[in-house]
Amino acid sequence: MIVPVTRTSMPDLEEYIAEIKDLWESRWLTNMGVKHDRLEVQLAEYLDSSNISLFTNGHLALETAIAAFNLSGEVITTPFTFVSTTHAIVRNGLKPVFCDINEENYTINIDNLESLITERTSAIIPVHVYGNICNVDEIERIASKYNLRVIYDAAHAFGVKVNDRGIGSFGDASMFSFHATKVFNTIEGGALTFSNSELISKLNALKNFGITSQETVDFIGGNSKMNEFQAAMGLCNLRYIDVEIMKRKAIVERYVENLAGIPGIKLVQPQIGVKGNYSYFPVVFDGYKLKRDEVFELLKENNIIARKYFYPLTSSFECYNGMFNTDETPIAKYIADRILTLPLYADLEFENVDRICRIIKG
Repeated sequence: MIVPVTRTSMPDLEEYIAEIKDLWESRWLTNMGVKHDRLEVQLAEYLDSSNISLFTNGHLALETAIAAFNLSGEVITTPFTFVSTTHAIVRNGLKPVFCDINEENYTINIDNLESLITERTSAIIPVHVYGNICNVDEIERIASKYNLRVIYDAAHAFGVKVNDRGIGSFGDASMFSFHATKVFNTIEGGALTFSNSELISKLNALKNFGITSQETVDFIGGNSKMNEFQAAMGLCNLRYIDVEIMKRKAIVERYVENLAGIPGIKLVQPQIGVKGNYSYFPVVFDGYKLKRDEVFELLKENNIIARKYFYPLTSSFECYNGMFNTDETPIAKYIADRILTLPLYADLEFENVDRICRIIKG
């Protein structure tokens, strides 16, 4: 039996069928229908955000956010992320400037930020990694000092709170991914939360070809609207999200019981004041008797699928060949060469967690 690195959470089939049944009567399948609007309202409340816009996926949500703010020149971000973050910047005609990460939770190193700001810098796009939260207060201070926009890649941070404040309420905007592999999914999907309510009409236009009325197209937009089947899945899954997160928490705690304190195995410590979502379980093998790749192969031989995530750095991908120097982000490079995310999903059995850990420990 194969143990996958993740497994999609889904409602009972009958519940989903009941949710989509009226679509056969309305025949309103997309273009921001009733279910789309209902999910927006419920998510805004759950994420503690006054403004939200739903998208067909998180990547297009991030691309659209960048476009909506009319950014130019350079954007400071991190290479320790999924390639979507970097692509969204480049596809908007901007230059990513890579800041290193910190060794504690692998988010952007705020001590390096100011040295990277130039007259061409227009924004910072920090990444909340594995549900670990960036230093939002310091990022806000720096952004205010230099009059920069802040758009968070919060793909991993659904439902996370900092001192009882929803993570999507920080910065100018935050992008959430609702991909099938995430803590909360709408099959495929995403959202933007944002601080300025005046952005609502612009975002709605940008995700619908730039159309502002039946005969008016004011923006050069794309097509990234969430459809009603996605929204229906989201409505169903949102009913169980807190239970799902608690199940994941129990699994993470089981991993910690097995692996904490072992020399050469580094686990991320919980952040003070942060209510997490237990979205991933990353392990860094640094000085352990087995190297990361050896652990990866050993687990694979036992039908257990782990993931080198994030590896390699986005700055080293072939499509960016010769453009960036990974030696300029040495901590990110060091962690990327040693990190492995272990299987984690709500219905992962404890016995499999224990088996994974026994294999790792030998």
